[in-house]
Amino acid sequence: MADSRPNVLFVLTDQERYDCTAPEGPPVETPAMDRLSSEGMRFSRACTPISICTSARASLMTGLFPHGHGMLNNSHEADAIRPNLPPELPTFSELLAENGYDCSYTGKWHVGRDQTPEDFGFAYLGGSDKHHDDIDEAFREYREERGVPPGEVDLEEVLYTGDDPRDASEGTFVAATTPVDVEETRAYFLAERTIDAIEAHADGDSGEGDGNGSDPFFHRADFYGPHHPYVVPEPYASMYDPNEIDPPESYAETYDGKPQVHENFHYYRGADGLEWDHWAEATAKYWGFVSLIDDQLERILEALEEHGLADETAVVHASDHGDFVGNHRQFNKGPLMYDDTYRIPLQVRWPGVAEPGTTCEVPVHLHDLAATFLEMGGVDVPESFDSRSLVPLLETGDDPDAVPDDWPDSTFAQYHGDEFGLYTQRMVRTGRYKYVYNGPDIDELYDLKADPAELQNLIDHPGYADVREEMRDRLVDWMQETDDPNQGWVPDVLRDTP
Repeated sequence: MADSRPNVLFVLTDQERYDCTAPEGPPVETPAMDRLSSEGMRFSRACTPISICTSARASLMTGLFPHGHGMLNNSHEADAIRPNLPPELPTFSELLAENGYDCSYTGKWHVGRDQTPEDFGFAYLGGSDKHHDDIDEAFREYREERGVPPGEVDLEEVLYTGDDPRDASEGTFVAATTPVDVEETRAYFLAERTIDAIEAHADGDSGEGDGNGSDPFFHRADFYGPHHPYVVPEPYASMYDPNEIDPPESYAETYDGKPQVHENFHYYRGADGLEWDHWAEATAKYWGFVSLIDDQLERILEALEEHGLADETAVVHASDHGDFVGNHRQFNKGPLMYDDTYRIPLQVRWPGVAEPGTTCEVPVHLHDLAATFLEMGGVDVPESFDSRSLVPLLETGDDPDAVPDDWPDSTFAQYHGDEFGLYTQRMVRTGRYKYVYNGPDIDELYDLKADPAELQNLIDHPGYADVREEMRDRLVDWMQETDDPNQGWVPDVLRDTP
């Protein structure tokens, strides 16, 4: 009997902002991602559980909030609290593989220092590394065959952080134009590897399962971008004119009334040396990077159609977290729980299930996808998972009355530190308000309707005293529901704080 379960193509980008594909967002050309929205469902209130690569990706694998899996900061750093995922934790990919799915993977990993996708049920097809962002051998060979070995090109319009944004001797590499052809970029290469996987599955020669093509496949394509450095070739490097990009509202940030770490981070990252003309240049490259990846996604979607797999394949696009790109005058990410880095894009095209052109305004988490993939595959979700399957939301369209009664009306997130140092944060966000608990400093409260740029911290505003208390109660509820170890003392601190 033929297996009727859907194939799943999961495309995860790295540090892609939510607004790049939002209808009300900037003029970024993303026809492929927009196509997924028009042919499926777009989630407008998707949130990452944590804005740091290893931790978010580990949550995606395990269906757990970071405090549950213990990978609280980046695994490649010397101060990694836990360099690898505990082997006893179930992951969605292992469970899918054990239940008949041909699982393959290409691109960025960054979940374990000594682990690879092959340790979690995937056939790994290359294009990445074992821990962070070094060039892997497969991509190196690809470039050498094309006569343009990595590292042997002269970049143009190079931008750095620091006092002199053109000085390569200090600061962090932010953006540049590369002279290579599009076909020589890693984004193109990863799309090629994904298309190869689609062709292999279509031919029944994936190297997994029974080899006759009857098993459904799960393929994960992890792009290196639009994470900095925003290095793109033409035509993407000049696709957006920096002179036509205005500062976002949050660029007016003064850090007045905010935790001191916000201003500290501004200087620590070297962002204090960047003026708006530099950020406009970086933003143009960032948008170009998004468009480059989108065009590669279009090639992948076309491959599904060419091989007759589009109607039986659920396509999911998300990002691990966002990126500041000058918003709040910040670079990268860090101990700042703004929507710039915590709100993420999420689109699901599932023919016959997700109603085309629908928008779901229910709050969801990135790691809800772990339970979603299992339900798609007819596999029981482990009791250890914190995540909830999105399948009921996909099946109900955009009807708010059809949302399950027990679905949360808020999202919960956290942060534990990176190379800047350990720093405890918890955040709860509803449709209108956001509350951030900062262990060593002042807390934050934002009215997202009145202040979508999150410029005014209302934590001490007498007119929001009731909101502050309500949001703190929500935070405590989340901590208790997810067995957050900080629940042993944080609730008492919140109750005793005005």
